[in-house]
Amino acid sequence: MTDHETTIARRRLLAACALLPLGAQADERFWSLLREGGCVVLMRHAQTVAGVGDPPGFRLGDCRTQRNLSDEGREQARRVGEAFRQQGIVLSQVRSSAWCRCTDTADLAFGRHQVWPAINSFFRNNSGEAQTREVLKAATSVRTPENWMLVTHQVNISALTGEFPAMGELFVTRPSRGDRLTVMARLVV
Repeated sequence: MTDHETTIARRRLLAACALLPLGAQADERFWSLLREGGCVVLMRHAQTVAGVGDPPGFRLGDCRTQRNLSDEGREQARRVGEAFRQQGIVLSQVRSSAWCRCTDTADLAFGRHQVWPAINSFFRNNSGEAQTREVLKAATSVRTPENWMLVTHQVNISALTGEFPAMGELFVTRPSRGDRLTVMARLVV
């Protein structure tokens, strides 16, 4: 295991451990905030096949060249959508990164998506600061009773919140003063 992979594994473990004591009370807070509206939900794409980043020869418009959802990830995305339906949560917008693992997550969970380049992965380039500013600016326009869903990548969510999400994890956020979205609740379905 490389140092980078070890760091990622440690972050995932810490994120998972942070969720353990929260239980049903945290779940209810998550849904309650969405019923209030005015939230931006950040979702890291569902579980993928093993790997970090994308394989050599990756092309954005060709899913065959990308790291894609695993069978578990496809089922996870469906569970997320079912949970939103059971809770009666309506999303005014479902925006997705152009990566297939994100668009597939959005389609399986919510039956729709609009690609938004501002939430494309910047894992291997320097566009992160500009993309993060664009998302933060747009997030200030979300008003009650609306809620937005943004299906994106770990690097984007970490830049927006300072937190590290697990695959398939959802953050309910609201804009705050400064250069971050405030995480109000987290959920893994």
